[in-house]
Amino acid sequence: MTVAANQERSTFRACFAVPEFRVLFGSQLLLVLGDTVKMLAFSVLVYARTESPGLAALAYMIGFLPQVAGGMFLLSLADRWRPRALMVAGDLLRVATCLVLGVGDLPIGVMLALVFAAGVPTPLFSAARAAVLPDVLVGDAYVLGRALFTTTSAGAQVAGLAVGGGLLAVTGPLRALLITAALSLGSAAVTRFGLRDRPARAAHSAPHHRAGAVRTTLRVNRALLADRAVRGLLLAGWLPPMLAIGAEAVYVPYLTGEGAPWGAGVVLAAAAAGMGAGEFAVGRFAPPAVRERLTFPLALALGVPLLGFAARPGVAGAAALAALGAAGLAYNLGLQRRFLDTVPEAARGQAFGLQTSGLMTAQALGAAAAGALAELVPAHLAIALSGCGVIAVVLTLRRDLRGALSSRVSPPYGPGETGEGVRPSPAG
Repeated sequence: MTVAANQERSTFRACFAVPEFRVLFGSQLLLVLGDTVKMLAFSVLVYARTESPGLAALAYMIGFLPQVAGGMFLLSLADRWRPRALMVAGDLLRVATCLVLGVGDLPIGVMLALVFAAGVPTPLFSAARAAVLPDVLVGDAYVLGRALFTTTSAGAQVAGLAVGGGLLAVTGPLRALLITAALSLGSAAVTRFGLRDRPARAAHSAPHHRAGAVRTTLRVNRALLADRAVRGLLLAGWLPPMLAIGAEAVYVPYLTGEGAPWGAGVVLAAAAAGMGAGEFAVGRFAPPAVRERLTFPLALALGVPLLGFAARPGVAGAAALAALGAAGLAYNLGLQRRFLDTVPEAARGQAFGLQTSGLMTAQALGAAAAGALAELVPAHLAIALSGCGVIAVVLTLRRDLRGALSSRVSPPYGPGETGEGVRPSPAG
């Protein structure tokens, strides 16, 4: 069952009328909630054993770091393998990882290496999930579905932080990891029995298999990035959040320096709530044409509130500024329909995987840059300067954000070396 492409008045209720969307929605909810609890529990476990803040911070983000490797070398498998099987495999890998962490008494180095290794194929699983959504919801309903996913993710992150803190207090980090394994197992069951088994997107031709996954991934990534339209949309989706979300890495030292270390959780939760509220409001109430016109001003709104940190606000003021800034992330809704229309069908999974893994990598780089800047200037000024960086990047990318894409090229995306799978260049 799908939503017709010409349903321009699609609502969130219409999305939930699609059974497979409800399956994806429930699976996503379990996935984000479980991942949030896992990251928090693993970080606390490492700190309890080592008393090292640096290792605890590394444990919190180590699962994101290797995603760039998976995005660079493995993403073509997202179009070669059946998407449902990939999604279930990702859930089961998460189950196994949490069970080993929660049951086994392993050295810290081995535990960190295990989480690092498990993060390498994560872009594959994310790409499979992202590429299935346009099959389930067509036309503008797809954008509304994306908005619901983002809103749910924001709410699940807030809930995960709250529930995770409670679980840690009651059960300790090891049992909290076992609960994450149970949530991931639930996601695998929901996906396996609720989602239709779709064929792989890429043709199973002999040249395709001879090329090899790494070689194909590198070639298609080069082709995607060589396409000016795709490259512009990717950069527009990567760079503003890189600086805006990267600034969140400085909230802890800023509020600790202000004598309110407890306030970091409040401000981070406010940012997640602001992101969810912005996505919901724009996705639910803005028609498609208005949504795309809002892309540029909303992207600017990512950076402007961060300038207020120059005044050294307290916890309440910082939370309000963080929520306002994060609400600007709704600008991405104006890019999603264009991105879907721009990328080739045969490489859709890899394109969405590249988008996601690039964003994760960009956020990690942004956090590192903001942290390095905070070594040179006071933390509140580092956050404000990050806001200046967001504004400068948005102004630089204004043509891509507004949709003024021209002089497009269409390199070969398919597995063959002789033009197989070439996406036709749009005329006019």
